[in-house]
Amino acid sequence: MPFVADPTETAIRELLVDVLGVAPATVAAMTDDTPLFGALPELDSMAVAGLLTEMEDRLDIMIDDDDVDGDLFESFGSLVAFAKAKVAG
Repeated sequence: MPFVADPTETAIRELLVDVLGVAPATVAAMTDDTPLFGALPELDSMAVAGLLTEMEDRLDIMIDDDDVDGDLFESFGSLVAFAKAKVAG
């Protein structure tokens, strides 16, 4: 059976490239354990707002201020898990 990429994970990878300007090869190599905030110079406090707005638009979700904490951007896996939970409702 061929590998089928998770659409939410794919969307998050595309966001990191499109919104933050992270190199596609860098994003493609990310695993669940890849650190984000503090490890990616492109992901600063100003970029977080733009990333969250684009996540809402592309994934058709609502992100409340209460949803956003330091753990959200700790790793690629934590960001994808958050997005999947929001998409699932």
